[in-house]
Amino acid sequence: MKKFSLLLVLFLTLGLFLAACGGDDADEEEGSDEEGTSEEGSGDGEEASGDWIENVTMLTGGEAGTYFPLGVAMADVISENVDGVTANGISSGASVVNINEVSGGEAQLALVQNDTAFYAHEGSMMFEEVKDGYSGVFTIYPETIQIVAMADSGIESIEDLKGKRVAVGDVGSGTEANAEQIFGVHDMTFDDISAEYMGFGDASTNLQDGNIDAAFVTSGTPTGSIQELSASADIKLVSISDDMIEALMNEYPYYSRQDIPEDAYDNFDSTGSTVAVQAMLIASDDLPEDQVYEMVKAIFENKGDIENAHERGAELTVDTAQDGMSIDLHPGAQRYYDEQ
Repeated sequence: MKKFSLLLVLFLTLGLFLAACGGDDADEEEGSDEEGTSEEGSGDGEEASGDWIENVTMLTGGEAGTYFPLGVAMADVISENVDGVTANGISSGASVVNINEVSGGEAQLALVQNDTAFYAHEGSMMFEEVKDGYSGVFTIYPETIQIVAMADSGIESIEDLKGKRVAVGDVGSGTEANAEQIFGVHDMTFDDISAEYMGFGDASTNLQDGNIDAAFVTSGTPTGSIQELSASADIKLVSISDDMIEALMNEYPYYSRQDIPEDAYDNFDSTGSTVAVQAMLIASDDLPEDQVYEMVKAIFENKGDIENAHERGAELTVDTAQDGMSIDLHPGAQRYYDEQ
């Protein structure tokens, strides 16, 4: 009995000891679970950063234009200064194509005209349906609406274009829309002229050959095609009167006044008053606020690289970044400007 009692005590003692050890293992395992949960939380944090789009496509315009060097420079700045993001500037068909691509999720950033961005949001003019899914980032420089005629044409005003052969841009272009709106505030339509649909280069050639009397050109000054024309012929830029400029700006929020200086072109010895739209950058709404904030910050903090790419880059400033902004700002851009 004594031996049995001793064995029983030893057995119970051993059982209590093993139970205690088991309890320690359970606590340690639960601690591991908590640590694992913490790591999962950390993973969630990384996943939040992972919501950023690592490969960003920046759509520009034709390689011979202004959008291309500016867009490529901006993409390079983003790649070099925003961790985890690689941006590529791609040549494209400019505003309408760019908006369709960003709206469709094929690209994340694009340079466009502010009036075209407005039409897309409204589903008007060259857009048969509303295009959404993108917001404004900043405006850069004015794209001037130049109404060009030969110096000896006798055309002094918009009203003088009645009955004349006038190039109004390509069909469905922003230039066509600009011409239509300018005629509209003058109580005119394309029915009052002989409208010719052609691009800037063809318009310049046809002006010189006498096939047309005037041409609408929406582009940053100096515009290459007009520069070439002015090198061999005397030209004039037809002014829009102050009251009509005010009427345009009141009706269409994306217009701003633009005065063309005397030295804008060769063989051009007068000034012109007109309106301009703005070149602007748009961003996909799929880009998170933090990512757009960091990209905008990088561009403004490395603006010298943008200026080196094209002289128009010098016109990008924080103070004027919202001038002529025709659509809502992306929250990331808004946050940056609020801080400034």
